[in-house]
Amino acid sequence: MKKSTILSAFLLLALYSCQKQESKTVEITEEVTKTVTDEFPETIEMPVPKGDNSMNALDWNGTYIGTIPCADCEGIEIELTLNLDGKYKYKATYLGEEEKVFEIEAPFQWDETGSMITLLEMEDAPGKYQVGENQLWHLDMNGKRIEGDLADRYILRKQ
Repeated sequence: MKKSTILSAFLLLALYSCQKQESKTVEITEEVTKTVTDEFPETIEMPVPKGDNSMNALDWNGTYIGTIPCADCEGIEIELTLNLDGKYKYKATYLGEEEKVFEIEAPFQWDETGSMITLLEMEDAPGKYQVGENQLWHLDMNGKRIEGDLADRYILRKQ
């Protein structure tokens, strides 16, 4: 009798352990944002993308210089400084007979992929740049790289 009870318990345990266990997979997504505020009254929401990208994997802060083509002047010399606090200093000198200088200091914003910035408070200019290793690509109004024969003239190099 004792042997049959032990044998029955062992068989029940064996049957129970052989049953399929259901596993559930739970997908967790999280949206994280950083807020940049200082001397500017507005709040800037900056996405924090996951994985390596220009924003978190490159030494992007610093000064970039280049001369981009201009339709009615000899070129536009741009000096753009990006700061870690989310602000930029932009200086554009329109070259030619009558040089004009345009300067602005304001915040910039990263896109959701962490690869492109938009210079806020820019008027009559796209103010969009793709961030690369020691260089910025000046983008068109739609945020696309300029293509064609003059494409390499739309790159600002880090100093």
